[in-house]
Amino acid sequence: MVQIPLLSLITFLPLLGVVALALLPRGQDEKQARRARLIALMFAGVTFVASLALPIFYDAVVGGFQLIEKAVWMPSMGLVYHRGVDGISLWFVLLSTLLTPLAMVSGFVVKERARSFMAALLLLEAMMIGMFTSLDFFLFYVFFEGVLIPMFLIIGVWGGERRVYAAMKFFLYTFLGSVLMLVAIFVMVMKAGTSDMTALMGFAFPKEMAVWLWLAFFASFAVKTPMWPFHTWLPDAHVQAPTAGSVILAGVLLKMGGYGFIRISLQMLPEASATFAPLVVALSLIAIVYGSLVALAQTDMKKLVAYSSVAHMGYVTLGIFSGTREGLDGAMMVMLSHGLVSAALFLGVGVVYERLHTRDIARFGGVASVMPRFASVFMVFTLAAVGLPGTSGFVGEFLAMQGAWLMDHRVAAVAALGIVLGAVYMLWLYARVFFGVAEKADVKEMRDLTWREAALFLPLLFLVLWLGLYPTTFTKVMDVDVKHLAFSLQGEDR
Repeated sequence: MVQIPLLSLITFLPLLGVVALALLPRGQDEKQARRARLIALMFAGVTFVASLALPIFYDAVVGGFQLIEKAVWMPSMGLVYHRGVDGISLWFVLLSTLLTPLAMVSGFVVKERARSFMAALLLLEAMMIGMFTSLDFFLFYVFFEGVLIPMFLIIGVWGGERRVYAAMKFFLYTFLGSVLMLVAIFVMVMKAGTSDMTALMGFAFPKEMAVWLWLAFFASFAVKTPMWPFHTWLPDAHVQAPTAGSVILAGVLLKMGGYGFIRISLQMLPEASATFAPLVVALSLIAIVYGSLVALAQTDMKKLVAYSSVAHMGYVTLGIFSGTREGLDGAMMVMLSHGLVSAALFLGVGVVYERLHTRDIARFGGVASVMPRFASVFMVFTLAAVGLPGTSGFVGEFLAMQGAWLMDHRVAAVAALGIVLGAVYMLWLYARVFFGVAEKADVKEMRDLTWREAALFLPLLFLVLWLGLYPTTFTKVMDVDVKHLAFSLQGEDR
C-alpha cells in the first residue's frame, strides 16, 4: 500500500517549480536564463522520476481505479478532492511527464523571457497531470480548462509572426466547446446528486437527456481531438507555436479529446455513444482521408505534420467508437504512439528550422549528405508515422483497423486508404528534404545533431521501438479496463 499521496506529489511538484522560478531575482541576462532553465528542468525531471512509481504500484491484474486520494474539498458545495488512475489514464500521465522535460530542453533556444517560458511549461504539465487523474467532475473541469492558459501564452508570446491570431483561434475554439461541457456537467451533477465521476459511470441518465449531454461533451472533445471539421485551429497553432509548444500540443493535448471520449462519453453515456457512433465513424473516415490529402498539398513541414495529426487522430476516434475491444486497444496505442512520434517529428522540424530559419520543404534537399545522423533518426520516426511493422505506429493502426473491420468491412476499407496516403506524404516529405544532392550553400553548411538534440531523440527512439516490438508491456496494464469497457458497450466478452 502506497502511503504517500503520489498523484498529488507529481501534480504539484511542477507548481513548486513555478514558485521557485517566481522567486528568482529579476533579470534578462543569459546567466539568469540559464539558471531558470536548470531549475525548471530539475523540477520536471524529478516529476518524471516520481511518475515512474505509478506502473510499479499499479496492480494491472486487478485493474480499475487505484492510488486513490480522496478528501472533502468544498463541503458547502459537496465537492470532493478525488484523484486516481486506471490502466487507461496511467499511460497519459507518464506521457505528460516524459514530454515536458524534453520540450524544456528543446526550449533552451528561447532567449526572450526564458523564466516565464519555463514557468508556463511547468504550469501546463501540472494541469495535464491533474486532468488525467481527476475523479471529481468539477476538479476535472478546472484542470481541463487550466491547460488553455499556459498554452495560450506559449503560442501568443513566444510564437511566430501570426502568433496572436493563432493563439486567439486556439483559445476561442477550445473554450467555446468547453462552455457547453460545463453546462452538461452541472446538469449531470444536479441529476445524479454527486460530482464523483466513478459514481456517475454507473448512473442511468434518461435517454433524451443523455443525447443532449453527449452532444455537449462532443462539442468540447471533438475540438480537442481535433476531428473534422473542428480541426482548423490546429495547423495555425502548430505553425505559430515554438517547437516546445508543438511538442506538448501534439504529444499530449490532442489526447485530451480521446481521453474525454473514453472516460465520459463511453463510460457515462454508453447508450448515447452507440446512437451517435455512426456519425463519429463517418467524421473519422473523412478526417483520415481529408487530413492525408491536405497533407500532400503542404509546402511547410510543420503544416504537413499538423495535418497528419488530423488523419492519425481519425484512427483514434474510429477505434473508440467501433465499440470493440480491438478498436479500443488500437485507439489507446495510436494515441501513445502518436504522442511519441509527433513529438519527435516536431523536434526534427525544429532542428532544421534552427539552422536555416525556414520550414519550406523546397528550401531543402540533400540534407542526408550533410546531417547523416539526423537523417537516420528522422527516418525511423518517418517510418513509425507510416506504420512500419516493428515500430509503434504499426501496432495501434493494425488494432484500430481490426476493430473497424469487426464493426463494418466497408469502414475498414476506407480507413485503409489513409494508411496508403500516409506513406505517400511522409515518404514524399523525407525524399524532398533528405535525398538528392545538397546544392544550396546554406544547406551544405548545416551541422549534424548536437549532443543536446541527440539527447532529445534517444528516449523517443527507444520507446517507439519498444512499443512496436513489445506492445504487451503497455497493453497488459490497460487490458482489464479496456476489456471491461468493451464488455459494457457490447454486452458480451470479446
